Amino acid sequence: MPIISLDNTITIALSVQDRHASAKWYFEKLGFDVLYHLDDAGWSELKTNTDGVTLGLGEQDKPNPGNATPVFGVANIVSARKALEKAGVRFDGETFHLEGMVSTATFYDPDGNALMLAQDLSGDA
Repeated sequence: MPIISLDNTITIALSVQDRHASAKWYFEKLGFDVLYHLDDAGWSELKTNTDGVTLGLGEQDKPNPGNATPVFGVANIVSARKALEKAGVRFDGETFHLEGMVSTATFYDPDGNALMLAQDLSGDA
């Protein structure tokens, strides 16, 4: 039995140097539509051709190719994080909250691979 319940979404986060240019490339080459560009946060999200799977582009001065981070959607990030921490899962810092958008928390598997939990806050009042 899993420790937490994931929803039916996953975002694969990539680091890129220019989100807008990358989004154009993914649209032209793979047909991924831009869902939004969040310029203040250096983040863009694209809808892939697979239901429930999005591609997130995080802008960085020096991207780190080959290090994609799977981002698993959860209904309640606070309870999911507490359950994983109780089970000995290591997290990287505090949970990040972008009001009205998303809450995220980075954690690691036993081999040190980064994974992330995300709670969509866009529907919250």
